[in-house]
Amino acid sequence: MVSKVFNPKELTELAFELMRSSGMSDEDALVIANDLVAAELRGLASHGVSRIPMYLNRLKLKLVNPRPDIKVDRVAHCALRVNGDDGMGFIVSHKAIEEGAKVAKETGLCLVGINHSTHFGMAALYVKQALNEGLNSLIFTNSSPALAPFGGRTAFLGAAPLSAGMMGGDRAPAYVLDMAMTVIARGKIRVAMTNKQKIPEGLALDREGRPTTDPEEAFKGVCLPFGGVKGSSLAMLMDLIAGVYTGAEFGGNVKSLYYDHTVPQNVGHLFFLFKPDLFVGANEYKARMDRFYDSLKAVPLAAGFEEIMMPGEPEAKKEKYFSENGIEVSANILEDLVKCADEMKVDLSRFL
Repeated sequence: MVSKVFNPKELTELAFELMRSSGMSDEDALVIANDLVAAELRGLASHGVSRIPMYLNRLKLKLVNPRPDIKVDRVAHCALRVNGDDGMGFIVSHKAIEEGAKVAKETGLCLVGINHSTHFGMAALYVKQALNEGLNSLIFTNSSPALAPFGGRTAFLGAAPLSAGMMGGDRAPAYVLDMAMTVIARGKIRVAMTNKQKIPEGLALDREGRPTTDPEEAFKGVCLPFGGVKGSSLAMLMDLIAGVYTGAEFGGNVKSLYYDHTVPQNVGHLFFLFKPDLFVGANEYKARMDRFYDSLKAVPLAAGFEEIMMPGEPEAKKEKYFSENGIEVSANILEDLVKCADEMKVDLSRFL
């Protein structure tokens, strides 16, 4: 099998056919398909269609509920608690943003604590959803053990991304941050493993605590936090604020997506949504964002750089490129999808 370039619509249809085979509703399957392709378009293939076999396996094993009864309770004037009923994290999180946005528009802000969720894909999905609602946001999640606390050699903390969004101005684009606490996203190591590629030095340790460039050994070992103790401390905060605080699992006990098929993950998320015009008027807010952006672009460039960009701008450029030129799916990932389709009795022949 060889790699293939798909247009976004075609890849979304392929992902939809696979996800709906799990027993979830067509509506939810389409949401997840769109989200996976959104990650591909932003250049984050680690959170794209390569994850479908793993998601379907967990659904098949009943570790994820294909039709969750998501419960939303208003526990304070500006706070919601969401029980995801072990549903797909995508569906649980979109529901949480939808309900939180209603409260934030009423009160100015809303804190949404989520438990009994699962891996929710690319964190920027929920920042962008909030931006579409006209809201700024902070998005926190914990995740299965991927990195050691500073000074340790075994995985205890998750790669747990931090994502944030700020509405733009008339000229300024929105600020969209999505970053893991590891040097690179752990999913990129998994993609390197699937594609049988080495990883650069300085990203991970094997199970014995030794530096490795073998992605399989790295995936079984630990990722390294960015910035040493600083990245480790932020990963700890993600576990405390999204796990301990929300009633989800925490402290190294969130189950691995790939290697632990005993019980549901019970991942926790914490979403903070707030109106951009709480402290200054809407027009003034936009003008201030434009002023910031103009000043940012006017900063003298360091040697070797051609442009200073706001977080989210590089991904927007990639999205434009992949939308126009298509998304390449590697031969190994495509082979995994075909094997998965055969197991689920899904006919992908029209896509290949």
